[in-house]
Amino acid sequence: MTQTADDIDLAFVDEAVERIGRGPQSAIPILQAIQDHYRYLPEEALRRVCDLTQITPTQIIGIATFYSQFRHRPMGKHLVSVCHGTACHVKGAPVIQEAIERHLRLGGDDDTDPDGLFTVQKVACLGCCTLAPVLQIDGMTFGHLTPERVPGMFEDFLEIVKRGGARRGPEETIDLQPGLGEIRVGLGSCCVARGSAGVQQALLEAIDEILYAAVQAGDVRDILLKHFPPKSLAARLRHRFSRGLDALLTDEAWESFARQRAIEANDPPVAAFLGRQRHLATEHCGVIDPIDLGEYLARDGFQALQKCLKDGSPAGVIQEICASGLRGRGGAGFSTGLKWQRVRDAAGDKKFIVCNGDEGDPGAFMDRMILESYPYRVLEGMAIAAAAVGAEEGVLYIRAEYPLAVRRVGEAIRRCTEGGYLGDDVLGTGRRLHLRIMQGAGAFVCGEETALLESIMGRRGMPRMRPPFPAERGLWGSPTLVNNVETYALVPWIMRNGAAAFAELGTEHSKGTKVFAMAGKVKRVGLIEVPMGVTIRECVEEIGGGIADGRTFKAVQIGGPSGGCIPARLADIPVDYEALTDVGAMMGSGGLVVLDDGDCIIDIARYFLTFTQDQSCGRCTPCRVGTRRMLDILERLCEGQGKKGDIEQLEELARYIKKASLCGLGSTAPNPVLTTLCYFRDEYEAHIDGRCPAGRCKALITYSITDECIGCTLCAQHCPSEAIAMQPYEQHEIDQEKCVRCDTCRQICPVDAVEVT
Repeated sequence: MTQTADDIDLAFVDEAVERIGRGPQSAIPILQAIQDHYRYLPEEALRRVCDLTQITPTQIIGIATFYSQFRHRPMGKHLVSVCHGTACHVKGAPVIQEAIERHLRLGGDDDTDPDGLFTVQKVACLGCCTLAPVLQIDGMTFGHLTPERVPGMFEDFLEIVKRGGARRGPEETIDLQPGLGEIRVGLGSCCVARGSAGVQQALLEAIDEILYAAVQAGDVRDILLKHFPPKSLAARLRHRFSRGLDALLTDEAWESFARQRAIEANDPPVAAFLGRQRHLATEHCGVIDPIDLGEYLARDGFQALQKCLKDGSPAGVIQEICASGLRGRGGAGFSTGLKWQRVRDAAGDKKFIVCNGDEGDPGAFMDRMILESYPYRVLEGMAIAAAAVGAEEGVLYIRAEYPLAVRRVGEAIRRCTEGGYLGDDVLGTGRRLHLRIMQGAGAFVCGEETALLESIMGRRGMPRMRPPFPAERGLWGSPTLVNNVETYALVPWIMRNGAAAFAELGTEHSKGTKVFAMAGKVKRVGLIEVPMGVTIRECVEEIGGGIADGRTFKAVQIGGPSGGCIPARLADIPVDYEALTDVGAMMGSGGLVVLDDGDCIIDIARYFLTFTQDQSCGRCTPCRVGTRRMLDILERLCEGQGKKGDIEQLEELARYIKKASLCGLGSTAPNPVLTTLCYFRDEYEAHIDGRCPAGRCKALITYSITDECIGCTLCAQHCPSEAIAMQPYEQHEIDQEKCVRCDTCRQICPVDAVEVT
């Protein structure tokens, strides 16, 4: 049942205000609490907030209508969040959305089914790109969807609800015998979504059934081999011959030896996946419990902070960061050390430090993975930076769509405060540093640092003119250091290993490593960390294993909505700030979406313009109006209504928006269009002629069944719109009026009898 105004108990509003605060800066957290409780923002609740706090009606309405997270009407019993991030888009999110709307009988502006059971919303990105296309129902994730699976998915969900089932919250990794053997269970958001928490629970239950008593040192190897036998004769022989090696190898040498054996034991593609990477920001990946402070300390955790506080000086720390060549990993690539120095030199008795974890780029999940898996590393980096610039208070601004990251970082802050790594007396040095989390409310523009600061202060996330820069005038008018998640995560490694070791990696102007979220039409999707200078082709073909499903590598979209499409013929350029800029793209935060010959470049350009136009804060006319006009042209092209002069007008608008927009997000919004116009102009010209070479734009293609059809009826069984009548052992036909061009019939046909023209 949906909730009506008569059902609202405002006692919760009173409690939330008392708990969160009454100042204007509390507006967004209060609204988030109200929405979590009522599942939308009742007008009576908003009026009550204004009665109890310093928040004015104008401010609360302005915020509630600016951020996409907030709803203003009651919703159904269950919320369906359909991801339309880049990875999901190229894997078929639009046809999944259509299948859901058909199944739930949604029409027009309706977002809730007639029974009031499900409310459907589009979300920019859920950060589960490895499962694309993906959606969540009340936090339960369903991945690798196809249109024909949609009805069964809803049936499965309702059956789980009927049984009273609820997905467990993710537990931590299992450590059976620290130092001797362990079973590792991935518990990041993607793994949990695929059921790893249940696997972990089953492992724990199975382990409880086995008990060994009076175990001696000599028994350990036989016990382990009993439960973890080598797969091959060669491996068993290696185990026998390695018995004497344990005492001869140092810890470092044994770790290297074990890693090499693991690589050799796997297939060459897996070896390439591991061997090309260098883990700095993601150091100790796969072997550390994310929130076990003891494990982090055992692996040199907080040694860098201790060194900086007790043996170094703020000037020395900043000099080391400058010498390392570290540049901001959030997009622009500005010198990290120089930014720190500006905050240090800025006048002001109070300074702040901010971690930008508002990873709004669709198709990117680097920050999510780092925050979920290495929260202590980020906190240590922030503590070092705070000591260097003189900040005593800080905020981690994290997307609300990343609940696991929020929970783990919150727990890490609590444990660090209890352990003396944060608080009023950091490591007994008398230095003070208090950190807190603020959850974003769904505005891509808040990834821009001035908009992010406005949001933290309880305002609409509207970028402001610079200068002054946040380094001089940031939170509440005080000097503020803003870096992104990956930048902070690299700092402890640099301070422990030295600037020279970091600078040895990479290129002349792009030092160290870069973390990428590799997704799209590649065989192995996931988070990778590579030295700067590695080529895009090496990332795609060696680490990613090449293009999936036997198709052809067409392009890479790199840098998110602010980036560009690089064609396969230019894939040998290095991952380098300047090299990517030279070809019209940019490093961005690190989203890397691989496209194949089945992807329409104009559709990709339209997708990004749709996103940036929707997410425009609306403050400046070039971005607000210009992107809308560009999008109108792209939509006409995809609908087969293009006309002569459209290409030239697109170029003119794009260049004007780049020059005249207020903030960096507006000025880079045309990049996907400009790069596709540069490298794939022939596809634009084909669309003006009414053709889609990739066979993607629905208005320009037709599905038909050839005489190769064997009458197996699979296409008819799986057609979500019932456009194919079932005719066993006869050639099937497609009703063009009913066909929704979802591509299901082509994918399911066992003899390739479905033709797209």
